[in-house]
Amino acid sequence: MLSDDPNNERAFRALAEIVRRRAAEPEGSEHDPLTRALPDGERQRAADLAVWSLGEELAGNPRAWYPLIEVARLSVRDDHEGTLRRLTTAAEREPTGRALAEGLKVLREADKPVDALWLGVGHWRPREHDLEVGRQLVLASLEAGRPLEAKQHLASLDMYPDPDAAAALRLELGDAISHAEQHSPDA
Repeated sequence: MLSDDPNNERAFRALAEIVRRRAAEPEGSEHDPLTRALPDGERQRAADLAVWSLGEELAGNPRAWYPLIEVARLSVRDDHEGTLRRLTTAAEREPTGRALAEGLKVLREADKPVDALWLGVGHWRPREHDLEVGRQLVLASLEAGRPLEAKQHLASLDMYPDPDAAAALRLELGDAISHAEQHSPDA
């Protein structure tokens, strides 16, 4: 399935789970008490490296963006430049904005909202991309302590082709922006 569609999340997750399990189980673990005693940190590292290898292999496909997101998720703490490069490539390969939204979410979850803003501002096309990109940009702005920037991103939703969906998101995020403005020293 992944050779036909390298962005099939379900198939990637299923294969990644198999790879994780196999990597965390050292050879001979059933019979050798020493291999069963591996520290959890080493098992986790082995599992992450196995998924990393899987993601890197699949990311070689010029249509692949989801494997890049997963490798970036694994590298976000240790490889800042590599993470940004992978997320940028994923965003450029996927035209609907779904990869961009996922990349912004990865950076926000890693407490890197400024990096999320950098990535989002450079790639977001409000007329073409999924509304989730706008949501992630507004939230990253708020997390970075930039409520005025969040307002600007929210205003950009006016360009979205579905005005009702954009209005619902504006309503949802408007309260968060108002709250941030009230508690911001810059407001």
